Amino acid sequence: MRKTIKTLMMLAALTLLPAQTFAIKILHGPYLQSVGETEATIVWTTDSMSVAWVELLPNDGIEFYAQARPRYYDTHIGIKRTDRIHAVTLKGLKPGTTYRYRIYAQEVLSHQANRVIYGNVAATVVYKKAPLAFTTLDERKASTSFVVVNDIHGKSDVMARLLGNAGYKDKDLVFFNGDMLSILDKEEKIWNGFMDEAVKLFASEKPLYYVRGNHETRGQIADRFQRYVRPNDAKLYFAFRQGPVYFICLDTGEDKPDNDIEYAGITDYDNYRNEQVEWLRQVIASDEYKRAPFHVVLGHIPPRYDKDAWHGDIEVREKFIPVLNEANVDLMLCGHLHEFAYTEPNARLKFPILTNSNVAIVSVKAEGGKLDVKVIEEDGKTSFHKTYMQR
Repeated sequence: MRKTIKTLMMLAALTLLPAQTFAIKILHGPYLQSVGETEATIVWTTDSMSVAWVELLPNDGIEFYAQARPRYYDTHIGIKRTDRIHAVTLKGLKPGTTYRYRIYAQEVLSHQANRVIYGNVAATVVYKKAPLAFTTLDERKASTSFVVVNDIHGKSDVMARLLGNAGYKDKDLVFFNGDMLSILDKEEKIWNGFMDEAVKLFASEKPLYYVRGNHETRGQIADRFQRYVRPNDAKLYFAFRQGPVYFICLDTGEDKPDNDIEYAGITDYDNYRNEQVEWLRQVIASDEYKRAPFHVVLGHIPPRYDKDAWHGDIEVREKFIPVLNEANVDLMLCGHLHEFAYTEPNARLKFPILTNSNVAIVSVKAEGGKLDVKVIEEDGKTSFHKTYMQR
């Protein structure tokens, strides 16, 4: 009996001890998505459920702490999201303008009916450290430069070397042209495979555009891919202009038929590509597209005309190429094959296609009526160099 009473007294004493609190942490990010002339989206994750916001301020040299800064919350249908993945779209920005920013997240400990209990706040550092910054796009810019990597398949060290070889710090934009991982079955693969390294190198301050490959379509969380890439946009295929270049970014889907055993009846990419064709026709008919001096198309799977072509290759050539052949395209950039290939314009194809390997990076600069294109290998040597003149 005495032992039972003593045990009960010990348990009661423990319940009176203050609960141990753990500070909320920002785990991954922030990184930029969907940067345009007048808006930009910032994405990051936390280790606990929280509401999140961004403080934005001009790059005017005034101290961050000089005054309260406007807050832009992660919301949906008028409600602040409670989540671990956060995406805030900043709107009403000015073209070609640099902005400073800071991200925040406040833990939500409990939400019962109309009562919410909040916990600690986490934020990026601005004390004795410059705030993060980014620059919006500007079609009036006289020149632009960008790099393209693809088929990294989780080898972040290879990606880092390729980016360094191409002098990514001096480029306006970075493109991931698909298959940055092998399968999307765990969220950790996004971070460990390439995104944490991208954030470390550039993605918090330099626009990153992700063109989905066929391997990003695989795995049990592949249907949630857009929570991390272009999360506040309607589609994964998109188009935009920076300086003299108009970019069309296609989502080429999978490489085998939808009824292939490998997909277990979960895919519908043939109809998805049909949907893109209608969108593509509208894009190339727009005045914005027609005004641009250069037109560059990115798509993971290249069109192929040989007997070894797979279903995805054939879909790209039969659905997209007829439209692009009438679109005054200057260059198409692809991946997927894990080897370099270059196709000059011909009777079936009215524009050149450069297929980049998995151990090289494409570096491009558009300026003065010229589109200068280089392929730089992992050892730093340039293996391809060609200049296209404005038509």
